[in-house]
Amino acid sequence: MNAVADALPSHPSRSWRADVVELLGSMRFAISLLTVICVASSIGTVLKQGEPLVNYVDQFGPFWTEVFGALGLFHIYSAPWFMLILAFLVTSTSLCIARNTPKILVDLRTHKEGIREQALNAFHHHAQGSLALPLDVAQAHVQATLARRNWSFKTQVRTGVDGKVAGVMFGARHGALNKLGYIAAHSAIVLVCLGGLFDGDLIVKVQAWAQGLQPFRSGAVTERNRLSVDNPTYRAQLFVPEGQRSSAAVLNLDKGMLLQPLPFEVELKKFTVDYYATGMPKRFASDIVIHDPRTKVSKAATVEVNHPVVYDGITIFQSSFEDGGSQVSLKPVFLNGAAGGQPLVKGTVSGDPQLLPAGLAGVGALSLEVTSLRVINVENMSGAQDAVPVDGAGNDVRGVNLAELSKHLGSGAKPQGEKKLVNVGPSVNYKLRDAAGQAREYQNYMMPVSIGGQSVFLLGVRDSPSEGFRFLRVPADDKASMTGWLRLRQALADESMRREAVRRFVSHAAPADRPELAEQLGVSAQRALDLFAGVIAPTDAAPAKSQGGLQALSDFIEKVVPEAERERTSSTLVRILNGTLFELLNVSRDKAGLAALSAEAEPTRAFLTLAVLSMSDAALYPAPVALMLDSFEQRQASVFQVTRTPGRNVVYLGCLLLIIGVFAMLYIRERRLWVWLRRDESGGTQVRLALSSTRHTLDIDAEFEQVRSALLSPEMKESSSS
Repeated sequence: MNAVADALPSHPSRSWRADVVELLGSMRFAISLLTVICVASSIGTVLKQGEPLVNYVDQFGPFWTEVFGALGLFHIYSAPWFMLILAFLVTSTSLCIARNTPKILVDLRTHKEGIREQALNAFHHHAQGSLALPLDVAQAHVQATLARRNWSFKTQVRTGVDGKVAGVMFGARHGALNKLGYIAAHSAIVLVCLGGLFDGDLIVKVQAWAQGLQPFRSGAVTERNRLSVDNPTYRAQLFVPEGQRSSAAVLNLDKGMLLQPLPFEVELKKFTVDYYATGMPKRFASDIVIHDPRTKVSKAATVEVNHPVVYDGITIFQSSFEDGGSQVSLKPVFLNGAAGGQPLVKGTVSGDPQLLPAGLAGVGALSLEVTSLRVINVENMSGAQDAVPVDGAGNDVRGVNLAELSKHLGSGAKPQGEKKLVNVGPSVNYKLRDAAGQAREYQNYMMPVSIGGQSVFLLGVRDSPSEGFRFLRVPADDKASMTGWLRLRQALADESMRREAVRRFVSHAAPADRPELAEQLGVSAQRALDLFAGVIAPTDAAPAKSQGGLQALSDFIEKVVPEAERERTSSTLVRILNGTLFELLNVSRDKAGLAALSAEAEPTRAFLTLAVLSMSDAALYPAPVALMLDSFEQRQASVFQVTRTPGRNVVYLGCLLLIIGVFAMLYIRERRLWVWLRRDESGGTQVRLALSSTRHTLDIDAEFEQVRSALLSPEMKESSSS
């Protein structure tokens, strides 16, 4: 038994290198890699790439942001694992091409005319018959028929045992370009991948590693942060304000930025932007001048979206636009009604922070950072609620149930419905940062906004960029200013004016013959007004001076009024408060030398209702002063994308080859035809033919019938099968 085993042939084990090459060159491996790349590309399409990290934190939370960042999903096309898969795909496809191309080229030159006669019956399409022609004449007939139908063919003359001609075998083929489609399609994949790798971040990262460059986030730029002006490939961002020029573009990488100097300077003469009715930009274009210091030539051009400018192999795209350092003048407005008299605060959008004067900052130092200026603000005003929601008795329905007050500084968002787009004018955004580095962002509109027929000033605030703005709605007076509201707020803080307002309210509301009722009404009105002003505490546990507003009245009712009577008591207290505040409004106007207002006038009621709510909410406004936009000088800036992408020509060539290859493989069918001619005993010629194709379709059946009819005459005796 051992002798038999020893006699068996042994198969030498294959080396691991051969196994690796076999794996890399297999079609299954290439298709698997291509599938992974397609899935990764779909992730990169759905997930915005290259956004600031805080945007991802707001969207996914800290935990998943860290996980996705570790996987490189925020820069997926330059992630190391994506590049590695792409490199393996290029290697695998190249091995497939290298292994199969010689076979394909050899196959293109062969017609397989050496096939055996008996093998023809094994094909799906085959037939046989006879021609009443000598062998040489029949051979000429077959040659002419195949040439007329554009078949490429070769012949093989076969001799018998006696040395005479036994027959002629024709090997013909049609659609040989089908095999070239395989080479073109696979070469296209390699070219597209190589072009993508060359025009991606790979070249820049290799340069940064080889030259020891260090990405930066802010601060001064050194030589360690600067790429070469002859960098062969890059995609960078160039920021140019109006009236200025720049040649320093930046490349955004995972860990920061690298400076990419350009061989020329781009000067922005003018930036133009047109808007749709929705407020979205419709067209923005930049009139630029390219200054080339090497040739001392200046070239004027206009860059628009989808209309780039190409100069010296560098393409300049219009990417976006930003504020280029607009100058703004901000007017301080003390929300407690205190006299202003402060000078205007000058600021530059995205400029350096500046300390507010001590008279504006209140307790502690505050620094001002002007973040943005928007000249056009198109808002949907169709869903704005009535500015004066009152019931049939003329009571403010939003202020009746004081026990359930829970929200202040309401959101400026509008409910869904039919849109009514209105340009509400310019707005300014700024941040006030305290000594500890904590900042709040504010958004104030320059002009009053009409909501429900009542003009209000919108003062927005938010604690972090992840939140939406909450707006304090300050009603505008008959002169479209905040003066009337500020005057009422100042009167609310004056004890003598509050007492005068209570006296006037009691004299109008209490019967003259009921002095005891007038006294009780006066006490209730004084308490309601003092609670609203925040000069007395609603409860014993509260401080001597609270924030006031409607919340103070709510706390007071919850403490002293039984639950069953709270709704009725709150309604009565609100009517008393509204009446007292109306008198306080007239007291403030008397002091300013203005005529008294009528309580029956609808504009007065609307103003007073919004004034009550806004004064209550103003206690929660986190800054002692609001900086209102007084004037501005807008300066725009263009953000260009400058690219040097020599690999795109390789990608274009790959796309062309891919189109050619796909069409060749799908629409060109390779067919092979064999015709066997043999002399018969009667001096004629016996014919046998067979046809094969890469795909069996109805067209192949029809083509075989046509070929058979052309080769075999109708009057000839024939027999066939297919």
